[in-house]
Amino acid sequence: MDQITILWADDEIDLLKPQLLFLEKKGYQVITVTNGHDALDESEENNNIDVVFLDESMPGITGLETLSKLKEKRPHLPVVMITKNEAENVMEEALGAQITDYLIKPVNPNQILLTLKKIIDNKRLVREKTSSDYQQEFRQIFMDINSGLNFEQWVEVYKRIISWELKIDESASTEMADILAMQKQEANNAFSKYVVKSYLDWIQSGDGPVMSDTLLRGKVFPKIDRSIPTVMLLLDNLRFDQWKILEPIF
Repeated sequence: MDQITILWADDEIDLLKPQLLFLEKKGYQVITVTNGHDALDESEENNNIDVVFLDESMPGITGLETLSKLKEKRPHLPVVMITKNEAENVMEEALGAQITDYLIKPVNPNQILLTLKKIIDNKRLVREKTSSDYQQEFRQIFMDINSGLNFEQWVEVYKRIISWELKIDESASTEMADILAMQKQEANNAFSKYVVKSYLDWIQSGDGPVMSDTLLRGKVFPKIDRSIPTVMLLLDNLRFDQWKILEPIF
């Protein structure tokens, strides 16, 4: 197992030496801070952090406030909330802010170890499932790329490749990412040949994909209504994966 790095934020970190020594003996690397501000700074500077243990009650900014800011910067970073407070509203707020797990003080080493194993094993299982599913789809995409696709079919293949790119990136499967990158390059090469072959016919017939000379006529003018203001936002050269990230904002 690769060494797992834990960021532990607690204003009483000195009282947790037994737990910290236990984790280090188990092969975990533990970085300690005593407040939320330092936790945020550390998480921004250190991309190797795998999981955060966060005390709910700290001076300065609270654990919940720190959690919210952590999720803004690194939404997929697992966070375990540690609290003395068993109040329902506190737990609901923490869960709503997407904590991965929570522990009630005083925590014993076995509780911590069990939580870590759940988190790490879950990441491993997601990575393995994503890799397995992509391996099954790899051959089908390969066959589709070389089957003489039309424009609409190329769009669907591209969406499938981007979907896998997002899934594999989230699962942190570097081996599959390399394979997908090669398949994506192969698809780009095949699509380039298709464009060279089809471009003149698209221009002459006007029956091709939407291009710069048909954009306004095909997509904007039909929407114009004198009684309703029309706004066109043009994002030039935007990739589909970038759009999928921006889409919820729009």
